[in-house]
Amino acid sequence: MSILEMKVPSPGESITEVEIATWLVKDGDYVEKDQPIAEVDSDKATLELPAEESGTITLKAEEGEVVQVGQVVCLIDTSAAKPEGSAPAQPEAKAAEPAKVEAPKVEAKPAATYATGTPSPAAKKILDEKGVEASQVSGSGKDGRITKQDAEFASVPAMGSISATSGSRASSTTKLSVLRRKVAARLVSVKNETAMLTTFNEVDMSEIFRIRKQYKEEFAQKHGVGLGFMSFFTKAVTRALKLYPDVNASIDGDYKINYDFCDISVAVSGPKGLMVPVLRNAEDMSFRGVESNIKSLAEKVRDGKITVDEMTGGTFTLTNGGTFGSMMSTPIINPPQSAILGMHNILQRPMAIDGQVVIRPMMYVALSYDHRIIDGKESVGFLVAVKEAIDNPVEFLLGGDERKGLEL
Repeated sequence: MSILEMKVPSPGESITEVEIATWLVKDGDYVEKDQPIAEVDSDKATLELPAEESGTITLKAEEGEVVQVGQVVCLIDTSAAKPEGSAPAQPEAKAAEPAKVEAPKVEAKPAATYATGTPSPAAKKILDEKGVEASQVSGSGKDGRITKQDAEFASVPAMGSISATSGSRASSTTKLSVLRRKVAARLVSVKNETAMLTTFNEVDMSEIFRIRKQYKEEFAQKHGVGLGFMSFFTKAVTRALKLYPDVNASIDGDYKINYDFCDISVAVSGPKGLMVPVLRNAEDMSFRGVESNIKSLAEKVRDGKITVDEMTGGTFTLTNGGTFGSMMSTPIINPPQSAILGMHNILQRPMAIDGQVVIRPMMYVALSYDHRIIDGKESVGFLVAVKEAIDNPVEFLLGGDERKGLEL
């Protein structure tokens, strides 16, 4: 017999423990090498744990248990032979029908003067005045008759109350995952430890709508990826960060750290919650590069394949609540970053353009920032720079030539 001890690998730097979120196999199952056998939660991501060898598995940790990196969580008997496919289950024999038993005949008895639950005339008057149904009162009189005293002690239902039989009152309690607990703690610390403010503006999406409609098919055919809104906003943000570098900075005690690069964290909703994979050196990416990288990272998040390294770092965050219908929000900074841009839904709104009222597709944008190192002038200027790039992408993002800027 050859037994392999499987230990928890390190998901990334600074992570010392993980939680067994879900076992994907049962104790005693035969597993193949590289087969996912468990999902583990760290404080940064949910990752799959693959089997290191083929064999019969013995679990050594429970779901929900927090284990240290390097701890043995299962044993694999690599000498065990792979079981042959089991024969198809035989259909169960039809259970014999139980013998029919006739209910004993009961002789009818004369009806009682009052049926069970019937209020007396005096009790009925009191219940009517209270607005209480007789069916909600237990009678203490003969044959269950509701007496005057029963009616007087009957409780009056609260306004808008629901009777116990009209709906479920069930509840359930589940433990938050390590990732969710860490996110919760981080968000609270941001509110407590930063001087967070939010400034707002609105952008006109007309030109981006036109460009996407005109070139989306050609762009997709040439580059193998769709032309979305995120590439325009990413390029607009990296341009604005170069103009206002303090928005791309972070604070470390008494020091401010400025970065010459723009690593843009993009918030992506996945099965385990919100993840923020990072576009490294987004300032050097083309539209195709931004769209391809975002698509790849989003697929990894949704498939649970994202790594900690792919979510580590980031100097600025983009989040798009508009995909869920959000019209306005105040996004929370993703520490140790100092700012985050929130995008929202696009609505057709009447706008005054050159003295005329016209209908335009408009979006509200919100910049939350740490006022300790970013002043109001920089935050407002940054958001105005984003606005002018989105309002006029041909001039500010595509170098005056749409086809050349999109690499068509």
